[in-house]
This record gives sequence, structure tokens and C-alpha cells, in this order.
Amino acid sequence: MQRWRGLEQLPSGWGRCVVTIGVFDGMHRGHQQLIGQAVRRARQRALPCVLVTFDPHPAEVVRPGSHPAQLTTLQRRAELAEQQGVDVFCVLPFTAEMSRMPADEFVHEIIVERLHAAVVVVGENFTFGHKAAGDINLLHALGQRFGFEAESAELLGGHTDGAEQHEPPVTFSSTFVRSCVDAGDVAAAAAALGRYHRLEGIVVRGTGRGGRELGYPTANLSTPEFAAIPADGVYACWFTHRQRGAAEPEQTLPAAVSVGSNPTFSGTERTVEAFVLDVDRDFYGEYAELDFVDRLRGMVRFDSADELVARMAQDVAETRALLMSR
Repeated sequence: MQRWRGLEQLPSGWGRCVVTIGVFDGMHRGHQQLIGQAVRRARQRALPCVLVTFDPHPAEVVRPGSHPAQLTTLQRRAELAEQQGVDVFCVLPFTAEMSRMPADEFVHEIIVERLHAAVVVVGENFTFGHKAAGDINLLHALGQRFGFEAESAELLGGHTDGAEQHEPPVTFSSTFVRSCVDAGDVAAAAAALGRYHRLEGIVVRGTGRGGRELGYPTANLSTPEFAAIPADGVYACWFTHRQRGAAEPEQTLPAAVSVGSNPTFSGTERTVEAFVLDVDRDFYGEYAELDFVDRLRGMVRFDSADELVARMAQDVAETRALLMSR
């Protein structure tokens, strides 16, 4: 799969293609359905499929300070897009100038003149152009004018784990997944994503308090600025690590992960700390990924270190039992 940062990297002599456009944060099941539709159209026409996304998130440019919690890094989005058969992952730098482009100008300059789209596939709630003035109806009309087909994919919905079947299905969206993660319901997030919610980053030095001194040394994850971090609590996770710069992960291991400020020791800084089961190793400086399987409990302040250690032993036992049953 080719990866472009801006349309300046578009090869000379570029021909027709099938395009799908969106932020695609989360790459949830709704996004997967949309991308799958675009890939099928591309294969039917023997054309490349181009996924167009934006960086930074348009909300941060239009309303500074409103950047939503990020469910997936650009790197992760590209990996997932490649798995679905996308041929080109194109990141458009979203600027104030772009935010002011009229809808028809955005289509003409980017979709028609630069990408030479034969088909454009978007979600049925897709909007584009200045003040989100463009919608699927305008895209159809512009397609007739400029010579491309416009298709919309229906929003995908369903029931998440634990939901009663008589309850109405939820629409799978990035907003819904963020709300699940923010509430600590990582199982519901996984149902909407079609995989576990992931945090990734570099393992950094922690204070050591509550970890190694108590017999539970942790790998402290330094997460990206806008990462969607689950609610405070203890989680059963899969911990995957690799040496910095390595292309392939070294191994995947079970881990009990604490998210929060360590109230037993009057902590104030929110951290993500992983106790990796059955491994005596310092992961400092390595790149790590945490896949959140389920929440074990909320964050609790214990009256003594002994009570905390006893509860940590229980957390580890529950993590082992839960992950080994998957």
C-alpha cells in the first residue's frame, strides 16, 4: 500500500481511482463497511482504491481546543486500511485555508482535478466544505457535473455485549466508541470496533512507588497527546512490545493494567501502568501496545499498602483467568 502525505506525493501520470473520504478515527465496524464497499467498487473497475483522511482532526482547526479523544493513530489507521485492501492511504494536512474551501471547490480541486475519481464512496452522513455545507445530495449533483459516481454507505448498527435484545441497536460511530472508552466499558467499545481498543506509546520510567517496591513492577506507558484513555480503573489487557525502531512486535503477553492517579499513595498525575504477567523484564524504552479486553474494577483508595497488595494479587488472578479463557 502506498502512503501519501499531501497530494504533492501523487505519482505523475495518475489515472482514475475509487475514493473514500473521512477522518476514520477508530476504523470501527461502520468504517470497515464503508471501506469495504469502496474496495469492492475499485476491484470491479480494476482501479486503485484511495482512502483520504485528515490531520490534524478538522475539529481542532475549526474550533481550537476541541480535538476529540483519538481512538487510533494515523499509523494504526493506515495498517487497518491496508488489511482491508486499500491501495493508497492519503493524509491531507487540514488547514484553516482548507476549512474555508466551498464544498464545490473542494470536490473540483481535490477529488476531480488531483485524484481523478471515477467513484466516490462516503457515509450517508458525510459532510464537506466550508461550514459542512456539502452533503451526499450535493456530492451526487457534483458527480453528474464532473463525471464521477457518488455512493453512500448506510450507517452500521448493532447490539453490544450486555445489551438486551429488545433494546434498539446503537449506531457504530467514533463518538459512540469514545463514550464507551471514557466510561471504561472497553467490552462495548470492542464490539463496535470489531477488535480491542488499543493504547500505544513508549514505556517510560515511573516513580516505582506502588510497583516494584510492592512486588508488582509496571511498564508505564507514555501515550500520545490526544489518546482516548479509558476511565480510571484496572483492566485485563494484552501487552505487545517491540524494540524501538523494530518493524515486528517481539511478543504479546497478558497484563493487568491500572489507569489512574494511584490514590492509595495520594498520586495526582494520571498514568497507565501495566503489570505484565510471568515476565521479569524491564521494558523501558520499548514501544508497547495495550489492547483493552475488559474492566475488572474501578479505582479504589486502600487504607494500607498490604490491602493494596492483596487486591493487586486478586487483579492478577482475574486477569489470568479472563485472558486465558479467550
